[in-house]
Amino acid sequence: MIATLAADFAAALPDGGRLIGLDVGTKTIGTALCDAGWSFASGAPLIRRSKFTADKAALADLIGKQSVRGIVIGLPLNMDGSDSPRTQSTRAFARNLADMALPILLWDERWSTVAVERMMIEQDLSRAKRAERVDSLAAAHILQGAIDALANLPR
Repeated sequence: MIATLAADFAAALPDGGRLIGLDVGTKTIGTALCDAGWSFASGAPLIRRSKFTADKAALADLIGKQSVRGIVIGLPLNMDGSDSPRTQSTRAFARNLADMALPILLWDERWSTVAVERMMIEQDLSRAKRAERVDSLAAAHILQGAIDALANLPR
């Protein structure tokens, strides 16, 4: 099941559970994990992209080790909310993960990388350290936005 609304995703996870957030890029997949109570997200290992089967195997390994119950994927929409070629690629990536039998939420990530870059600049991190961490921190930012929305849904 692939959802674009937090309520639909939450309905597929009535008992909550740990979630993984993904920032899918062309060279890497930033990952983040949250606690089972959907309170906080933190960066997890970066996956260097290669063939899709290897990427999926690395994700499946992380998902299995962390007892993940759902996947949140950042959806890179244009500023006006329309799709771009990257958006279509991300939707295809989500469809290719659907056989993992976990609910998937596509979450608007328009400002995630910018927000994370600003935070790292404020922390005076070097350009090299920013490049090394941006994808996993962007995934954490995406996942935190989703779990904040999930936590505010009426029960």
